[in-house]
Amino acid sequence: MASTRFLFATSILLLSLLTPKQEGKDEILPTIIGIQGLVLCKAGSKYFALKGAVARITCVAVDDKGYETAPFSILSNGCDANGYFFATLSPYSSLLNNKKIKECKAFLDYSSLDTCKVPTDVNHRISGGLLSSYRVLNEKNMKLYSVGPFFYSSETQSVPNGY
Repeated sequence: MASTRFLFATSILLLSLLTPKQEGKDEILPTIIGIQGLVLCKAGSKYFALKGAVARITCVAVDDKGYETAPFSILSNGCDANGYFFATLSPYSSLLNNKKIKECKAFLDYSSLDTCKVPTDVNHRISGGLLSSYRVLNEKNMKLYSVGPFFYSSETQSVPNGY
C-alpha cells in the first residue's frame, strides 16, 4: 500500500513537471541582447539609406561587488541596402567575464559614403543614445532594442556660439 502511494505521488510530481503551465507560466529569461536601427544620409532635403554604415554599441557593466567596469564596445555589421543594422551581445560573452550589463549607448561609428561622412547628433547619436526600452522575442530568446534613426550629413554643421 505504501509503495502504491509512493508511485502515485511520484507520477503526479513527474506529470506536473512535464505539463506546460498556462497561468503564471515560468519563462526563460532572454539571454541575448539585440540592437537594431537605421543609418541614413541627409543630403539637402533628401534622405537615403547608407549601405555599409556601421553603428557602435558601448556598454558599462558591474562586477559582483557592484563596481563599474571600463566601457567596452561592439560594432554592428555593415548596414544593408535599406540602411538597417543589427548587432548582438550575449551576457555570457568573454567581454563581460561574469559581469552584469548596467547600461549601453548607441553611436554612429562609420559612414560608407565619402560624400556623406559628417555625423549629426539627431537622436543623440554622437553623444550616445541610451538603450532604454526593448521588446522580448521569446522565439529567439532575445531582448531587442530599437534605436535611431542615425543620420550622417553631406554638410558640415555650424556649432552654436561659433565653437
